[in-house]
Amino acid sequence: MAQVTEGQTLWHASPDRLAAANITSYLNWLSDRDQTFDGYWDLWDWSTQDIPGFWKSLWEYFDIIAEGDLQEVMASAPMPRTRWFTGTRLNYTEHVLRHERTGDPTRVMLHHSSELRESATSSWAEIGGAVRRLATRLREMGLGPGDRVVGYMPNIPETVVAHLAVIAIGATWSSAAPEFGAQTVIDRFSQISPKMVFAVNGYRYGGKDYDRTGDLTQIMGALPTAEHLVMLDYLPSAAKTPGPCAAVIQTWDAMLDGLDIPCEHFEYTRVASDHPLWVLFSSGTTGLPKPIVHTHHGIVLEHYKSAAFHFEIGEGGALFFYSTTGWMVWNTLMWGPLMNGRAVLYDGHPAYPDARLLWRIAEQAQATVLGVSPTYIQMVRQQGIEPGKEFDLSALQSVMLVGSPSTPETFQWAHEAIKPDIWASSQSGGTEFCSGILAGSPLLPTRAGEIQAPELGTLARAYDEACAAVIDAEGELVIERPMPSMPLMFWGDSAFRRYEDSYFATYPGVWHHGDRVKFNTHGGSFVRGRSDATLNRFGVRIGSAEIYRTMEAIPEVLDSLVVCIEEPGGGYYMPLFVQMAEGAELTDEFRKTIAARLRSERSPRHVPDEIIAAPGIPATLTGKKMEVPVRKLLMGAAPESVASRDATRNPDVLDWFADFAAKRHT
Repeated sequence: MAQVTEGQTLWHASPDRLAAANITSYLNWLSDRDQTFDGYWDLWDWSTQDIPGFWKSLWEYFDIIAEGDLQEVMASAPMPRTRWFTGTRLNYTEHVLRHERTGDPTRVMLHHSSELRESATSSWAEIGGAVRRLATRLREMGLGPGDRVVGYMPNIPETVVAHLAVIAIGATWSSAAPEFGAQTVIDRFSQISPKMVFAVNGYRYGGKDYDRTGDLTQIMGALPTAEHLVMLDYLPSAAKTPGPCAAVIQTWDAMLDGLDIPCEHFEYTRVASDHPLWVLFSSGTTGLPKPIVHTHHGIVLEHYKSAAFHFEIGEGGALFFYSTTGWMVWNTLMWGPLMNGRAVLYDGHPAYPDARLLWRIAEQAQATVLGVSPTYIQMVRQQGIEPGKEFDLSALQSVMLVGSPSTPETFQWAHEAIKPDIWASSQSGGTEFCSGILAGSPLLPTRAGEIQAPELGTLARAYDEACAAVIDAEGELVIERPMPSMPLMFWGDSAFRRYEDSYFATYPGVWHHGDRVKFNTHGGSFVRGRSDATLNRFGVRIGSAEIYRTMEAIPEVLDSLVVCIEEPGGGYYMPLFVQMAEGAELTDEFRKTIAARLRSERSPRHVPDEIIAAPGIPATLTGKKMEVPVRKLLMGAAPESVASRDATRNPDVLDWFADFAAKRHT
């Protein structure tokens, strides 16, 4: 690849693409109502200043299905007690399935495959019909508004059906991926006391089968409120049910048995704007995960906005995000159907048998928007795969890079190895919003390594130590004004104590997200890493992303992790751990090469105090480097207090880091 510099312009939307963009249609709609805006930033200014006016316009533009008399678009109570569209009632599932009636009901709604199942499709009629049958059965069993229903299920159509059916009757959904160990699931679900559990008996990942009936026995034993367990026989080699439990066990097929219910004969339970939709959990690497509660109103509005204007999913388009059900990204897969398009599901290892897999699925489904992590792209690059040459990606319009900061080289690779006119956009958001904070827009140019803009309606800033907004300098990512998809509450935290302590303790009245970020003069941004994993070199803060950018360009290094800890007496210790590629060795000479690269490409402050070979880099189940747990280990914390093994993708590697830290303290 030709050398690329951070901030270098790589892409502009073509005139045809701009003319067909969802956001262009929205601007035209506003213009017809005597509200004219000159480009993205003019629109963004209005969306963050006239907040009720902006969100009310989305309510009308997307023709939200609701009943009741609107009292206030945005209540006057400050964050986190702000309420939205009070006096109205709606249902999330009703919006996801509304397009079943608007076209041929046999057209595809879901593409799906897994390591256990061949590629297949499900139509709008099939999914909608299954949702209505299951929802009706749930009502017959006495479930309804106020009840919690959880899924220990993979990313397959049955999970989508269960999720939509539970929400359709006004109950509250939550999910955990079956790769989560028993205690990780118990830590989550025990906080919300579910009445029903949907589960699979096992799954396959990377060619290996995992029977989960033993874990499920432990989980059910720790959930005394669970009256019903619905089992899906997903892994043929596993037992059909777990061991003895107090819940009544039903099969998935029995729950779906019944007469079809036409769309017009099914009534959704429309709920108020303070009614819990679902509970998402923080990653849970330390302590009990935070049970984050969202609302129907906030998510419907936020997901329409993000799907239409920041992902530009068009009618008939297909969204393919690689995700598990334990990550908030899974809850965004319905953006495709929400926009009268399709969603693509895959359950399994993203690079088994090699990293061509996701591109093959994208080709088969004719995906228009592909969401992957920069880590996956790094794997693709290391394997020498050129997707644009090997696969028919003519339908693919956008590649969204999510989960961690993306380097300029990753952006450039997308244009060279996929196709020149691809819209490669980095995104940064969070479980707290179940959406983005910093995202993209086709109205703006794409610059290498840079997130294009804050999302519409999102007044994001970088604050310095004096609580002042800064430009062209790193600061703490904050949000100054309310958004509808901010959490309603944490489950069981009715006094907002844990909520306020988590996000409002640093800057009273201002949301503190916990990321280090830099905004530049034209509005673009760079996320440098988590605040509590920020590298402090003798009082100067630097972001770990800067070091990773250099390390990713060194072919002998497969992966890396850097942390910085404060030493007694005011000193600092910054080790860099590297996982070497097969056949490569971390010699003293190679350490010097790494140090020289960091010194020349970054600065002397970026050179670590020590470069250490590690057998791997510990990561969460969603693929994020575990910088904070490693930092705490090196500061002397007990291994069991810094991370849950069940929430770690490679716990044996974390054990190695614990041993390393223990030896350092002896």
